[in-house]
Amino acid sequence: MTSSVNKVLIVGGGFTGMSTAILLSKQGIEVHLVELDEKWKTDGAGITVSGPSLRAIEQIGLIDEFRRHGAICQNVDMLTADGTFLRQIVTPAVPGSSITGGGGIMRPVLAGILAEKVQQSGVHVHLGCTYETLTEQEEGIKAILTDGSEHVFDMVLAADGVFSKTREQYFEGAPVPQYTGQVVWRAVVERHGLERPALFYGSNGKLGFTPVSSTHMYLNYTEQRPQKSRIADDELLPYLQNLIAPFTAPVIEAVKAELSESSSILARPLEGMIMPRPWFKGRILLMGDAVHATTPHLASGAGMGHEDAVVIADEIASGGTVEEIFTRFENRRWPRCSMIVNNSRRLGEIEQTGGSKVEHIQVMALTMSALMAPI
Repeated sequence: MTSSVNKVLIVGGGFTGMSTAILLSKQGIEVHLVELDEKWKTDGAGITVSGPSLRAIEQIGLIDEFRRHGAICQNVDMLTADGTFLRQIVTPAVPGSSITGGGGIMRPVLAGILAEKVQQSGVHVHLGCTYETLTEQEEGIKAILTDGSEHVFDMVLAADGVFSKTREQYFEGAPVPQYTGQVVWRAVVERHGLERPALFYGSNGKLGFTPVSSTHMYLNYTEQRPQKSRIADDELLPYLQNLIAPFTAPVIEAVKAELSESSSILARPLEGMIMPRPWFKGRILLMGDAVHATTPHLASGAGMGHEDAVVIADEIASGGTVEEIFTRFENRRWPRCSMIVNNSRRLGEIEQTGGSKVEHIQVMALTMSALMAPI
C-alpha cells in the first residue's frame, strides 16, 4: 500500500502525543507537536506500569532508559495490614518482548525521557501553543496555530487529555469523564528494603507500594469518597497519615516516620470514560485519555496511550487513505481499550460496595491475561 501521510499535527505533549511523535518521525513523516504548557512540565508522583505497557515502551525504543531511571521487578507480594504474608502474584514474561514482570517510574522522569527523545527525533515542537482552527480542505486539513503559523496537514492526532478541547469542539455529543466515587493517594518514599511491589490489605482499604528507582518507591492508597471534593494542600499530609494509620507492617511504620510535606503527596479523584465509536471525524482522530480515560486499577492508563502510538504508527506504515488508517486503528484499539476501561470501573465498584473478592481476583486475572495478547 502507498501511505497518504507525510505531514501530521499532534495535539498534546503528554505521554500519548510524545510517543506518537517519536514513532512517526522514524518513518520520515514531518511531525508538528503543539503543547499548551510552555514549560512542558509533568506533575505527579510515581506510576505503576504493567508488563504489557512496558512492551509498548520497548517498541517505542525507550526500554533501556526506563530500566536506567525506573525499576522493573518480578512478582507482587500480598500481605495483611500487619505484614503477614498471604501469597505472591507471579508476573510472567510478556510475549513479543524482553519484559518479565512489571515496572514503576516517576511520572516526571518518564516525561523527561520522552521529551528528550522527541527533541532528538527532529519533531517540530510548538510550546505554549495550540490550534485556533482546524478546517478540512480537499488537499488536507488546514490548521491555524496560536503562534501565528499556518499549515496543511494530512491528519490531526488529538492527544489533548481527559478534558480534550478537540473532543468537545469537533465531536458533538461526546461523553465527558465521570467521577467514580474513589480518590487515589500517592506519595514518594524510600524503599526501606522492599524488593518488589507489595499490597497490604486492611479493614479500611488496600495500601500499595511500587518501586520507581533503585532507592525510592511510591505509595498508593485508594480512598472511597462518594462525593468529589478537594483537600487543601496543607491538609494532605495529616489526611494521608490518618488513612494509613491502621496499617502496622514494619515497612509501613518506617514510611509513616518518613512521610513529610516533601513527600510529593497527591490526591486525585478517579474519573473514567470511553467514547463510543467513531473516534475520528474526517482527518481528526482522538487518542489516549481524550477517548479512553481509565482509572488506575489495572496499571494501564498511561500504557494505553503508549499502545495507541504503536498502533497508529503501524497503521500509517501499512498505507491506505486516512479513513482506512483510522478505521483499522479503531478496529484494533476498541476491544482492548473498552475492556480496560470497563473492567477498571468494575474493580472500583467492587471495592466501594464491599463486593466479592473472588470476582475482584477473577476480573484482575482475566484482564491481565488478555493484555498479554499482541497489541
